[in-house]
Amino acid sequence: MQRVISGHTVDVLISNQDPPLMARIRMIGIEAPSWKQKPWGDQAKTCLQKMLSETSETGDQKSVMLELDVEEKDRYSRWLAYVWLDGVLVNEQLVAKGCALASPLVPNNKYDAKIARAQEYARIMGYGIWNPDQPLRLTPAEFRRQNP
Repeated sequence: MQRVISGHTVDVLISNQDPPLMARIRMIGIEAPSWKQKPWGDQAKTCLQKMLSETSETGDQKSVMLELDVEEKDRYSRWLAYVWLDGVLVNEQLVAKGCALASPLVPNNKYDAKIARAQEYARIMGYGIWNPDQPLRLTPAEFRRQNP
């Protein structure tokens, strides 16, 4: 992993290419609050940075695997992928922690049910954007429409 752009977008170095390729990845099945949505946008980005910067018990950087679905790229030429970190689906974990919302991206729906269950869990537990003391009032899409 090279750089976290937002709560659902990362730049990665694909090292099994010659020469290595830098690619922008938009995580499938989730939507994180915009950086303009204070404080949730910053929290979503920080949450993803923490997850991806964790090291293994031996102190090594954990291995990241990208899994594509039906569509490989979005209209902005970002790769669409599920991000796995040592066998854990990061897309799902961001939703389970209340850092992002489940957001199906048809036809890329391989893990939609898994991500939806994670959102229900976060909502019931009141995590992150579901915190009853400071809930997210507008979805990221609604926020973007009202704040172009």
